[in-house]
Amino acid sequence: MEFFKCILVEEAVNIIKEEFKDYKLESEIVDLEYAYDRVIYEDVVSTQFVPEFDRSTVDGYAIVAEDSYGASDTIPTILDVIGEVKMGEMTDIVISSGKCAYVPTGGMIPQGANAVIMIENTEKMDEKTLLVQKPVRVQENVIKRGEDIRENEIVIEKGRKLNPAHIGALASLGISRVKVFKKPKVSIISTGDEIIGIEEKLEYGKIRDINSYSLRAQAQKSGLEVVENVIVKDDFNQLKEAIEKGIEKSDIVLLSGGSSVGERDFTKEAINSLGGKGILAHGISIKPGKPTLIANAKGKLVIGLPGHPVSAITVFMAVVEPFIEQLYSLKTIKPTIFAKMTANFPSAPGKDTYVFVNIKKEDGIYYATPKFGKSGMITNLSKADGYIVLKIQEEGVNKGDLREVYLL
Repeated sequence: MEFFKCILVEEAVNIIKEEFKDYKLESEIVDLEYAYDRVIYEDVVSTQFVPEFDRSTVDGYAIVAEDSYGASDTIPTILDVIGEVKMGEMTDIVISSGKCAYVPTGGMIPQGANAVIMIENTEKMDEKTLLVQKPVRVQENVIKRGEDIRENEIVIEKGRKLNPAHIGALASLGISRVKVFKKPKVSIISTGDEIIGIEEKLEYGKIRDINSYSLRAQAQKSGLEVVENVIVKDDFNQLKEAIEKGIEKSDIVLLSGGSSVGERDFTKEAINSLGGKGILAHGISIKPGKPTLIANAKGKLVIGLPGHPVSAITVFMAVVEPFIEQLYSLKTIKPTIFAKMTANFPSAPGKDTYVFVNIKKEDGIYYATPKFGKSGMITNLSKADGYIVLKIQEEGVNKGDLREVYLL
């Protein structure tokens, strides 16, 4: 029996990135209403100023700020009201010292004014006379032309995953369609005579196909388009045919199960028979997920994941997601928090150990409780809020330690 030689997680990531460094995704144009969570293909550069004119951020009166200096409830500044700015319209009102004009929120600031006093800090003696009861600074309650976005400014960088704020920025520029990366396609193949579909009758010795669904969801979360997920029995020809079809349809092929060194695991042989460089690495120093297989089959990335659900998801996050980030030139940062550990947890000797945790917040402090369980237990994931990584050189984590938690 042939045993695999384990490499570090970082080595596995680097092997994939280097092997497929020239693999490029194409672009497509999508309507703005469908652009949320897509990855921008190129820098978006503004061709205009936002806002295009000085405008008020409050309902109030446009004034010369210096007129308000020293104003108070007992000694107000008295100003002449010379007009009103209409919402959504240009104005030809000119403000000079001793004068003012009403401006609604978002309204254009008249020429000569350099501040807006909130209506709550004024009192009208009559239609033409205003009492200013509080001083304001120059440019207070005013957003200047181009203060939000300037002409020729990079508004969104290539590789940003579009969030609601990005969508709003694009809308402010009148951009209704945007160029994004096409989603990388992935095929998911579950292997094993014991695997059955989730709607099939469960008999002794059989296991429902968990991984197709959990991996599908993880792949979609990571920005992939799942083109198929199939179950293949422990048969060399069936497995070879399934991988070959997956390669034709997809950018990435994920195999669940069949990555160990058992006599009936045909994955390695099937991949090597397809052409290309074949197996690049077999075995990663990670827990859970040690018997992972990395391959290049006909220029496509093939990953043989362990059959246990938690192991499969862990390896996907540790090894596959960095490659997806490279494909997308992704600049988005994974959300993390820092939490105090509530219990000791040992690391696995010679491996990076992924520990799933529950998070609670008490008195403004986050606490992380390790989930104890085996890699075949999907509830380790379904009941977890995040995970920590114990690096290969660490002996474990101690109760009270502050650790960075990656949120699921």
